[in-house]
Amino acid sequence: MTNHPILADLTPGICSVTLRSLGIDEVVRISAKAGLAGIEWGTDVHVSDTGSALYAKAATETAGMTVLSLGSYYRCGAFGDFGSILDLAEAAGAPRVRVWAGEIGSAGAGRGHWDSVVRDTQRIAGLAAKRGVTIAFEYHGNTLTDSPATTLELLKRVDHANVGTYWQPAVGLSDEQALESLHEVLPHVVGVHCFSWGPAAERFPLRNRSLLWRSVADILRGNGKDLDIMLEFVVDDLPDNVLSDAATLHTITLAED
Repeated sequence: MTNHPILADLTPGICSVTLRSLGIDEVVRISAKAGLAGIEWGTDVHVSDTGSALYAKAATETAGMTVLSLGSYYRCGAFGDFGSILDLAEAAGAPRVRVWAGEIGSAGAGRGHWDSVVRDTQRIAGLAAKRGVTIAFEYHGNTLTDSPATTLELLKRVDHANVGTYWQPAVGLSDEQALESLHEVLPHVVGVHCFSWGPAAERFPLRNRSLLWRSVADILRGNGKDLDIMLEFVVDDLPDNVLSDAATLHTITLAED
């Protein structure tokens, strides 16, 4: 008898920041038309207070989709009011909040900055856990999660079961380098931001890097942990490009040729 590995399900979604210039209803309409399963609602424009959070939740669910997470711009280390962000997450029905690992790249961050980010993350992770919400670091330049090594160091120091990280291919990496970075942080990855950028942050259709993203999906699927892959940024921010990139994402998440 052959034991087959359990493959993870990959949920195709979108970050509302991708359509930042449009209102909640239009974001939902386009996402539903694209056949996406869920939305990460950003606090930069769309979900800024309890009313808009409740509205986003209702609109998303009415369209048959799920709120995947709340994309906050909270900077760990600031020791700010995280309760209000959790209020938004609760109103939006978001099971997860995205946060940022400080405001300085790891190369320029001293011990004090590291300590502040660690302590504040531990604090907000505890607050979130009490409300059934998880925390995910944005995997991004100019923060402490700007490389696999520093991301792993931060997660080790935070040492909290309620904290994971997103992953995305750092701008300028080859496919091989990007996949290597994913392998390094894979045990801690709780979601993925998906886009197709060139080395100078030029935007291309997702199909231009389909080989990379098919490999990413194979790695995630083989890891056995269900995850969201969320479109983030398309060429010229155009709705039609959301539709075309979503079509590519569907073939990737479903492992279709």
